[in-house]
Amino acid sequence: MNRFVTAERALRTAAPHELPDAARRVLREEYAASSVELFMADYGLTVLQPVSVLPHTLEPLSVHNSPAGRAFGAQQPYLEALPDGQVRVHLPVTVRGDRMGVLSVTVPDEEHARECLTELTEIADVLAHEVVVAERDTDLYLQARRKDRLTLAAEMQWHLLPGRSCKRPEYELGAQLEPAYAIFGDNFDWSATADRLTLYVSNGMGEGIEASLLTNLAVNALRNARRAGISLADQAALADQAIYAHYRGRCYLSVLMFDFDLATGHARVVDAGSPQLLRLRDGTVERVAFEAQLPLGMFEETDYLAQDFRVEPGDRLVFVSDGVYEVPSPGGETYGDTALARAILSTRLLPAAEVPRAVLRELTGHRGRTAPNDDALVVCLDWHGRP
Repeated sequence: MNRFVTAERALRTAAPHELPDAARRVLREEYAASSVELFMADYGLTVLQPVSVLPHTLEPLSVHNSPAGRAFGAQQPYLEALPDGQVRVHLPVTVRGDRMGVLSVTVPDEEHARECLTELTEIADVLAHEVVVAERDTDLYLQARRKDRLTLAAEMQWHLLPGRSCKRPEYELGAQLEPAYAIFGDNFDWSATADRLTLYVSNGMGEGIEASLLTNLAVNALRNARRAGISLADQAALADQAIYAHYRGRCYLSVLMFDFDLATGHARVVDAGSPQLLRLRDGTVERVAFEAQLPLGMFEETDYLAQDFRVEPGDRLVFVSDGVYEVPSPGGETYGDTALARAILSTRLLPAAEVPRAVLRELTGHRGRTAPNDDALVVCLDWHGRP
């Protein structure tokens, strides 16, 4: 345990940009590691990018068919036997369910790997928390996440998001936006307290920077109202006023808003526009329709009403933007007609964090060879309930 304390102290006292080097030094000294590498998942969740000064000296690793990708997907340590008898231990780097990347540590042999596996796993957890803090002061880890250049609109949108997944005893959340490097209007936001979960799924009109600016205004207006402690319907009304005051009805934003009681599964809902909800319960997928209300910012001083909704333990809720359910196949069938329900059923055994990316892969196959003309958003919420 003394060596773990030494490793933890080394990471907590390292400069923000020196976390990989600090991990490398202390793991070599305390755990006889011959090599230590930190990889960050890219924005598209397709590869694990090495964290190093540009240009990178290591090749990216596939999320789908590499040992490190296996650890990332399963969120469990994975031991890779090397030809020289050494063992490379791949460890998920995750904060409260938000999957950030993988720490790969090469140790002398399997016996040594298993003897220190618990401590190495905890060190990867400490490293994950330190990376989150360090991102306030350095671009190193954000640069490592991109295998291509982000558009400015996408840069603004990713910076606005709370994360791509999170996990608590009562629920698991996962979300993904595509095209990851060129999104502009779709967005999601969540926040939790001891007793409540608030979730927004939004779709702003327009393209490029204009769509991103609209979404930034709307999300921050919603957050401002939420943090003032007011009801869900009043949050919508205040954000509506903020958007209308700036755009005077020229631009508006669709949003589906939920406020869940974690103890009971009872929720209040405001449906103000185009995002849709599908529920998987007992092996059956059905669309859940709410009373449609006006998008935010369309008219001056719109009143919003919250509706009641209830989730049960075992429910899976999948939220999608119009860039998902309206996409036509080459034959003209929209994805939301039947293909979306099939995709939700086919991914029912995956954890919530994996579902959005899997559904979006199915969407790509449904679309065929045509290029997307809108960004696409999928959010998956698995409800476990409170014991």
